[in-house]
Amino acid sequence: MKKTIPLLSSSIALCISASAIAAPVNIHVLSATIKDQNIPDAEVFLQKNGENTATARTESDGRTQISSSLSDTSDNLLIIKKPGYSTLVAKCPCDGMTYALSPVLKDLNSMRIVLNWGKTPADLDSHLSYKDQHVFWQNKQGQDANLDVDDTDSYGPETVTIERRLDNQYYVYSVHDYTDRTRPDTLNLAGSQAKVMVYAGESLIRSYYVPTDKKGNLWTVFRISPQGEIQDINQISGTRSNADRIGSTVSDYQNSSTQVRQVPVSAAAQARAKSLNLAADKAYKNSRFEQAALLYQQAIDYNPNAGQVYSNLAVTYQKLNRSAEALLANQKAIALATNNNTKAYSHYNIGRIYEDHRDLSQALYHFQQANLFKPTASYEQAIQRVSR
Repeated sequence: MKKTIPLLSSSIALCISASAIAAPVNIHVLSATIKDQNIPDAEVFLQKNGENTATARTESDGRTQISSSLSDTSDNLLIIKKPGYSTLVAKCPCDGMTYALSPVLKDLNSMRIVLNWGKTPADLDSHLSYKDQHVFWQNKQGQDANLDVDDTDSYGPETVTIERRLDNQYYVYSVHDYTDRTRPDTLNLAGSQAKVMVYAGESLIRSYYVPTDKKGNLWTVFRISPQGEIQDINQISGTRSNADRIGSTVSDYQNSSTQVRQVPVSAAAQARAKSLNLAADKAYKNSRFEQAALLYQQAIDYNPNAGQVYSNLAVTYQKLNRSAEALLANQKAIALATNNNTKAYSHYNIGRIYEDHRDLSQALYHFQQANLFKPTASYEQAIQRVSR
């Protein structure tokens, strides 16, 4: 006679399932600018839907284990904070990954680009191309830019710092899978869990995650226009070029004639971005500007084509007295704006930033641009003020 085994209630089954899925998240935190330097006593948070669900601190070896009831999925965010460093925000999965904190940048036109990835491939390389310059592992020092850290044994970081952007130049940043340099049809780069974090001032201003469904050993990530607009490229291609020829491989992007198209965004991603933007608006209205900035940035990660979000973010950065970040957000708002009011307002805000930093020629230019898009007495007054 067969025995009847009672079924578990659905609530008990769910609890068992959750506890079976969830496991501690192990991470390692390093300096983005000093090779193999561990970062102790950094605060680490796991977050879902804007709420912290677990916290931990890194030990002297820069490592920590975060216990949480959440499974390690793309629904969650990892946030790492430490005074003197920009706050890092990254999408999970996070377990077993290494993250690099960027020291705060002081110059208005400085920028730092940090690459991390998983265990394989062992060697991914950062490449920055601009003017007649090519900064990479074989040529670490360029004009006002340098490769701070080179990594050849998995995880990263690889870090490039632009000390000061040169006038009238396009900058192109790409990642070369050196391990698979003879295999242009590899899927190893796509499976590397590579992520690129871009910093200005004291903030993470842009995040990129390697496309997971493309063959190739070269990821062309973004370019910076002469106006300071960060333009997403985010494409994988195959090449057999030697490392010293990667700059030439992506050189078309250093020309104004090469247009960068907006990255397609799914309906689901647009909806998620809209929800995050509304949450950011609410935080801003309640004077929670730090939280608002994080939420606006998350909205941009889902939909980088929404000009109004950049405009909102720029105003939030100004509330936080973060001029470098506000400058870049305003530039992107201008590039994506569909009406003259937004363009005028953003140009005016850029002018105020340059005026505060005593760069009166740049301030005058942007005040004049603001007045062209929407002539007003306040813009005229600003022009007269910096023309004296």
